[in-house]
Amino acid sequence: MKNILLVIFIFLSLQSCEKEILSEFPSVALQEKMQTIDGETIEFEKILKKYKGNTIFIDIWASWCPDCIEGIPKVKEIQKNHPELTYLFLSLDRKITSWKAGIQKYKLIGEHYYVPSGMKGTFGKAIGINWIPRYMVVNPDGSIKLFEATTTTEKSLLEAIKQ
Repeated sequence: MKNILLVIFIFLSLQSCEKEILSEFPSVALQEKMQTIDGETIEFEKILKKYKGNTIFIDIWASWCPDCIEGIPKVKEIQKNHPELTYLFLSLDRKITSWKAGIQKYKLIGEHYYVPSGMKGTFGKAIGINWIPRYMVVNPDGSIKLFEATTTTEKSLLEAIKQ
């Protein structure tokens, strides 16, 4: 009996440690105010509405992040092979100047937004960011097709952008 209880306890413990996979953005994430490259403020919900009807590839990154920089060539390859997608780059940089310099340095082509609250802020917590880069794919209707990929070579990411 003790063994059965131990197995149940371990199973329940593991279940509670699993990250929730979202199919919709939480309202707190949608209300997050981000900054455009021109210095204007816009809510994430309005960004998504702007591109409604398109499949959106989201790259959550920062110019100080070595893994993010390492993934850029593969993101560019994905852009080359899938020009029909909308590419959103959401920066978690600590400074706006670093964000803008990173866009120029790495020649990132797409739509760019700065997340002032950073990785540990309301947006990051709402979507469970614990590592960057973070790649997401959003369906034309605004639902989340792929909630999380941390490398550009993950099979789930490649499958989500092909469909």
